[in-house]
Amino acid sequence: MIDHRPGVLSPQSPREPLGSTELSMPRDRVSLQKSNVCSRSYFVVVMVFVHVYIINVIALLLYVHYNNGPGDSSAVDGQDSANPSFSNSGAHPLPVNPDPGPDAMYLPRLEGIKVGHVQKVALVPNKVHELKTLSMKPLLFEISGFLSDEECHLLIHLAKLKGLQESQVMIPEGGDELAEQLEISQEEIFNLLDHNQDGQLQLQEVLTRSRVRDGIWLTPENVREIYAGLKADPDGNGMLSVQEFKKLNTNAFQQFLQQRGVEKSQLVRNSKHTWLYQGEGAHRVLRQLQQRVTRLTRLPPDIVENSEPLQVVRYQRGGHYHAHHDSGPVYPETVCYHTKLVANASTPFETSCRYITVLFYLNSVPGGGETTFPVADNRTYEELSLIQNDVDLLDTRKHCDKGNLRVKPSQGTALLWYNYLSDGKGWVGDLDEYSLHGGCVVTQGTKWVANNWINVDPDSRRQTRYQQLVSRLGGEETATERLEELYRGIHADQNQNFHTDKDLHQDLHTDQDLHQDL
Repeated sequence: MIDHRPGVLSPQSPREPLGSTELSMPRDRVSLQKSNVCSRSYFVVVMVFVHVYIINVIALLLYVHYNNGPGDSSAVDGQDSANPSFSNSGAHPLPVNPDPGPDAMYLPRLEGIKVGHVQKVALVPNKVHELKTLSMKPLLFEISGFLSDEECHLLIHLAKLKGLQESQVMIPEGGDELAEQLEISQEEIFNLLDHNQDGQLQLQEVLTRSRVRDGIWLTPENVREIYAGLKADPDGNGMLSVQEFKKLNTNAFQQFLQQRGVEKSQLVRNSKHTWLYQGEGAHRVLRQLQQRVTRLTRLPPDIVENSEPLQVVRYQRGGHYHAHHDSGPVYPETVCYHTKLVANASTPFETSCRYITVLFYLNSVPGGGETTFPVADNRTYEELSLIQNDVDLLDTRKHCDKGNLRVKPSQGTALLWYNYLSDGKGWVGDLDEYSLHGGCVVTQGTKWVANNWINVDPDSRRQTRYQQLVSRLGGEETATERLEELYRGIHADQNQNFHTDKDLHQDLHTDQDLHQDL
């Protein structure tokens, strides 16, 4: 019996041969019964995925909108950023956050992503800069071509015109008087120096705790020589007990070396420097450089403008700067130099609160002169581990090649790094100990660099009061007196032959060579 129902093929029906020219009649497609439940489930799943996708797209657009702003109309080095040749360069200008005001203080930070990551930024018209991440600890970036050759030459010319002074300053006397003022006993000082609390001061503990900024650089050989000269270690075991330590005064080591005579190579740093004012009325290039730094850091302009002036430094052959931190830790008993006028308290402990360092290479150095970061991206930071088996990672004259990261000076290149961590709330946190850095000894030629330090007080309330105070001050004379007062305390070497901003302006406008550079 043959089933003649449409769409059903009888088992007995013969198959058409493959080569047959006879056309077979079209067959009806088999109708499949679909489950209504499956159809609804499939539809619901598809719609859910579509809605989730749309929501994610909207969230991404809102994120980009509120981070970059509805339109960046801020000027770049005095020009409109909407310039087609600038806006079509393929890089986006870093937005300048408006003044946060006293009730909403916030400090944006650049994102490092990972070592080697490159992001394109637009800082000046008709040029794209590349921001390359060199390390994550500290957060360190390199920007090639940040300054033009002409700008580098002009900064060197301005520094020579202003006049350079020796960077090295001997430590002030009076350490014992300070200890008496603070009511700190010799035993308490000993316990502070005794890092591992074993009752003995080892060479590493003496070195790491006795080296002070702008003081004499102590080496293990110096310490042994001092022990012998002062007869401080009668048993000759290379360590000091608390009884032996109590026989020494606070400045004994430094005084011994000063009496013996100190060469420049034995100082913490060996260079000359000067300061260039960047405020209103300053040279056009100095003003533009400050604006460029503001765009790079994304900080409020008033924070950058009220920070330290531009420092220009010259290292001749043999010049160096041993490893150090640009800023110091801020404890409850410590105040920042730049905000001490509004601290409402007197304290013997003051430090330079430098949130960001921007270092500019003004020339390429034929030999040496690298900037070293001895512990960059180390797993851990341990102060005593910096000196092991007479290998001192802090010594940039002998062991600069032992550092984790070294950057060779290249004219026009800038480095930017953060000296402080974030507190997780948009403000300054603890000191980033990995920001330890130094200048390797110059073996050939001369090295010229410049520094912009951005001062921010880790105490946001003090920083707010400081900014409010500065905003209330008006007039060129008041601003000049304010800057002179603030930075005279920071840089003791400016107490003699200190040039006010008016003197600098007068020098700049009367120098004929400078007018030719304009």
